[in-house]
Formats: sequence, C-alpha cells, structure tokens
Amino acid sequence: MKSFKKSNTRLTASLDAVIAQFHKLPDKDRVLNIVQRVNAMQEEEVGKVLQEVITEFGHRHKYFDEILTNNFQEVVTIAGELPDYSDNRKRLLGAFLTKEYSIQSAALFNPSIVSHPDQSGAGADEQIFIMSLRATGEGHISSIIFKTGTVNRNGDVKLEETSGRFTVLKKSAEQPEPPAGTTNTDADFFDTNYNLESPEDLGLTEKVIFPSAACESMGMEDIRLVKFIDESGFIYYGTYTAYNGKQIRSMLLETRDFKSFKIRTLRGAAINDKGMALFPEKINGKYVICSRQGSEKLSIMYSDNLYQWNEYALLKEPQFDWEFVQIGNCGSPIKTKDGWLLLTHGVGAFRKYVISAILLDLLNPSKIIGRLTKPLLFAGEGEREGYVPNVVYTCGFLEHGNIVLIPYAISDTATVFASFDIEEMLGEMKGER
Repeated sequence: MKSFKKSNTRLTASLDAVIAQFHKLPDKDRVLNIVQRVNAMQEEEVGKVLQEVITEFGHRHKYFDEILTNNFQEVVTIAGELPDYSDNRKRLLGAFLTKEYSIQSAALFNPSIVSHPDQSGAGADEQIFIMSLRATGEGHISSIIFKTGTVNRNGDVKLEETSGRFTVLKKSAEQPEPPAGTTNTDADFFDTNYNLESPEDLGLTEKVIFPSAACESMGMEDIRLVKFIDESGFIYYGTYTAYNGKQIRSMLLETRDFKSFKIRTLRGAAINDKGMALFPEKINGKYVICSRQGSEKLSIMYSDNLYQWNEYALLKEPQFDWEFVQIGNCGSPIKTKDGWLLLTHGVGAFRKYVISAILLDLLNPSKIIGRLTKPLLFAGEGEREGYVPNVVYTCGFLEHGNIVLIPYAISDTATVFASFDIEEMLGEMKGER
C-alpha cells in the first residue's frame, strides 16, 4: 500500500513508573511485631526516620502524606486499636507497610486510541487523542495507563510530556446499582462492579487503573476503547479481559470525561472468550460486538442490553496461511462510506502475529463485503525481538481526516505508530469477498 507510513515516534516502558501500595504481609504477627518496634521508638527518632523516608521517596508520589496515612489505617484494621499516636508516628508506621510497585517493569504494550473529548488545544490539521496501554509489572500483573498526544493529517504523532508520577485510582465506597435490565444474582456482584474516584488535580497521564476486583487480581488485559455515540452525545466504553490467574472474565469500563470511571461485568452465554470490541454506535437499534470465540475464530453478536449477550454467530474463520492458528479483531471498527472497516490480527507459523483488515456491510455487519488478501503490517527488522518475539498487536485505531492512525505494540516491548490512506485501503478491499 503506497500510502502506508510508519512514524518515528516510539514509546517504551519505564522502570521508574512506580506506584505506592500497601505492603501486605503474610500473617498478622509480623504486622504486630512492626507495631511493637515503632512503639519503642523515641519521638525524636520517629521524626528523624520519617524525614529520611520523605527525602528518599516523597518526590516520587503525588499524594505522599495521604498514602502513608491511608496505609496506617490499614495497619489499624489488621492490628486493632492502637495508642493515641502523633501524626509523625502514624505516618512512619504507614511507611513501614508501604512498598513501591513498578507497573511497567515487564512490558508496556497493546495500545488502544480514541479522540480526546476536549479538542480546544488542537492545531488546524491536528486531532488530540487519548491512548490506553497495558502496563505489566512484577508477577505479570497488568494495569491500565493513559498517554495523550496529537496527530496531524500526515500521520505525524507528538506525545504530550508527562510528570512521570503515577497514582492508583481509588475504589469508591458507593455501591453501584445493577445495570438496567439485569438482576443482582451473583454473590460477587459488588466486587466485580464498582466505581473509581479521581482527584481533580490528577492528570490523565498520571492515573493508573489497577486491579481492584478478585476476578482481575492478576490483570486487566488489552482494553479496547471506543467513543460510542448515544442519546446524550457520546460516552467512552472500554472492553477488557479480567484475569485472576485461573479464569478470565469480560469487563466494561465506562467514562464520559476520563475523570470518573465505572467498571461493570458483561454477562451471558456469548461472553466466554477474549477480545470483545464494541461497535461505536447501535445498528438497527442493537448494540454490536465483534469478538473471538473458540480461541481462533471471529464472531459477531447483537443485543438490546449492553451488559447481557446471549447469542453469537460466526463472522470469519482462518482462511489465509498467516492466520491459520487464530484470528481476532484489533479494536472497534471505523465507519466509512463503503462499510465498517475492521482491522484484524492473524497468527501464523512460529506464532508470528500480523495485522490485516476486513470490510463489513454498514447495515448488516454480519456480512463481509471486502478484505485484504495479505497482511497490512507485520514485525519488520528491529521489531521482532522483545518480551514476546514476532508480534505486532493493537487494540484500537483512529480516523483523522483521510488517514487512519494505528498505534501498535512490537513484540510486547514498545509502541510505535503507522498510518494509511482510507480511500486507498477501501480501493484495495473492493471486490475481495
């Protein structure tokens, strides 16, 4: 494809991207031993040691005092009622039960991308975007972080500078109502359905959505963001896979402004695999999702209820040698004049991942009306080596003027960008059924 172009912009994992967490010890006695040792300290020594902690770690976290105070309250929960400590002793005890976790120490990959709700700072030929990324740290636990930037009509990308500090969003104490049309029948409803709070002065690129529910304790994987058109204008949805080390569950993130978030479960007989990608609008009055079923085939499903999916139908099965192992989607499709443009990933020999595309009928997306007969993108020289070799993968792509921008992960190690002309793509797909 003549218009296909790669950007020089590259985003890599940062080992100093750390969050502060409560250091959960394996038994209560160890916590009580720490409490006893801190009790024995003179107040002058408490102040001295606390100042050493602040000097070493305070500049690395935005809400440092609050972190120490909250972790002191966790100690109280475990140890029971404690003496009337000074503020310094409370904070120091909290510090002894605090640890840093490097959220990107293993990998930073599998991006998704949507148009930013505030375009007021964009140049004449620019669009401001929000990109989500899967950050993976110690124990292979995945969380969600965000980057912002701009793209111009030539496909040139500029990422916004960030503070380099990260804060985990808190789980709200507010109990969510069961989504409309569903009933609270699961014992774990209030664990798997929750809301997240975000401080007003916390920037989007400083926010971390870290596993909060038991079902996602080992990771929140491969979120696929989409800007969904609804009655009030638009809302952002993000489908992702929750993993607890043994089982997966499909989840849905909801936000209108990236300041507050809702986490909800997807339910039904058709929710039994990974890679759920929601179409950006209803079609014939129904929500539509493209997903993978049976670990190797693309399916499509329709529902009157966003949270309940009971039936699915085959959309596409492996056809070309570069997708013989499995196929899946690369995020939500783009609506064009000729049809729904859906990027797909295929896996071939040596677990080599490639990206290609199909075109779906606008009114009946169960019907494929065009396709690429070769990969659009694969790992080239300088992209094959990494945490997982020979992989290119994306969870979303963005239309800007006459181009499509694809942020994609290379070998689960870095994220780069490519673009192509929509008209040229549609021209290559016409007649290929």
